[in-house]
Amino acid sequence: MKLFGLIERTTSASPLKAALDKSVDRSRGIADRVSKATLNNGDGFALEAKTGNAQANVNPVNVEDEMVALADEQLRFLATSRLLEKTYQSLRTAIKGGGA
Repeated sequence: MKLFGLIERTTSASPLKAALDKSVDRSRGIADRVSKATLNNGDGFALEAKTGNAQANVNPVNVEDEMVALADEQLRFLATSRLLEKTYQSLRTAIKGGGA
């Protein structure tokens, strides 16, 4: 188990893994807000009932802004996962003794 402590102290793997976990949580939050937007913050999707009520669907969630935030989060996740991949590759190379 001493090897894992060494890896955590000598690489950026742990902070990168934590950043990926946070990114997943933020993406889930965005998805939750978007999915609830169609029912005035209820659960799931549903078609609006056609009633005589002329009240507009008042919803604090701006779906366009949420989709932009989701795209931004996807880019951050991809960049972080590539950094983590490079960190692990460097670690594998160091363990194999294949430094160049």
